[in-house]
Amino acid sequence: MPFTLFPLSRLQLEQLAAAHEPQDLAVRAELGSFPPPFVAARALKLAAEAEPGPWLTAFLIVRTDDLRIVGACGFKAGPKNGRIEVGYGVAPAARGGGAATMALTLLTGIAFEAGISEVLAEVLPENMASTRVVQKAGFARAGSRTDEDNEYVIQWLCRSGTPRRADSFGAT
Repeated sequence: MPFTLFPLSRLQLEQLAAAHEPQDLAVRAELGSFPPPFVAARALKLAAEAEPGPWLTAFLIVRTDDLRIVGACGFKAGPKNGRIEVGYGVAPAARGGGAATMALTLLTGIAFEAGISEVLAEVLPENMASTRVVQKAGFARAGSRTDEDNEYVIQWLCRSGTPRRADSFGAT
């Protein structure tokens, strides 16, 4: 596998939430690969409030051939009625190499293994790269809404048992 997910520790999340890159990881990270402070803070809050599960942290996306950190992904909240929402981001220098597609596919697998039946991703309609990512990862368009930031987003769902495309790990 060209990419893998590395769960962040509580200490690393606390450092990121305080807008400090963990020194042990910074030397291996592409510029812009760490989750923003609000994402780390959200993961810490979730860890304090949600039931146990893999959604209690954020994950780094690591390129396996050189162990470079190229992005981050995670769950936005705990599960509700068998559904969980995901988010992901890849450093600009690492985009277009399949990192987001593989990370989303791995994250979806983690959710399904934990008993989740649906994984939701919301994408801005003009973000064509992210639209291709969700499509390659086996998600289907499921609707749209105006989110809490007053942005119109397209909702994409992947259901447990959905056949996955064999070529889902190609370039994004």
